[in-house]
Amino acid sequence: MKKMMVLACVLSFLLCASVAVAAEMKIGYVDLQKALNMSSSGKAAKEKMKAKFKDYDADVQKKQDELKKLKDDLEKQAMLLSTEARAAKERDYQQKVKDYQRMTKDIQEELQQADQDYTRKILEEIFKVVQSLSKQEGYTLVLEKTESSILYASDSIDLTDRVIQTYDKQSGK
Repeated sequence: MKKMMVLACVLSFLLCASVAVAAEMKIGYVDLQKALNMSSSGKAAKEKMKAKFKDYDADVQKKQDELKKLKDDLEKQAMLLSTEARAAKERDYQQKVKDYQRMTKDIQEELQQADQDYTRKILEEIFKVVQSLSKQEGYTLVLEKTESSILYASDSIDLTDRVIQTYDKQSGK
């Protein structure tokens, strides 16, 4: 009986202590995806990526047109060419198709790498802003808002817009 009384007192004390600590905690969250997309650097990175894609798209379209023309020529001349000449043209066409596929794969990898580089650089800067802002305003804990980790949070503890504003001021854009 005495042990049960002591256990109840200890549990009561722990419960009260945790409530007191929780009352002093200041918690916030940041939607990093929104900060990345809505910051001026994020928007500028998107525009750079669009421009790169547009440049590459012109090259890809040109290669597609060349391949289409080669294929059409091959089909038109197929009956007129000897078996050896037709086989040579088909090999040439297949080689150009492989070159085209390699080129598009290289372009895709290059665009992905550029996007990752822009994202990583901006996120590193945003993390610094979050840390600085959190320390200045006395936050005990700042979480990242993702669909899998925060099921509900009041908008009053959302720091995202303030982080974006602070980041944009610091980056000078």
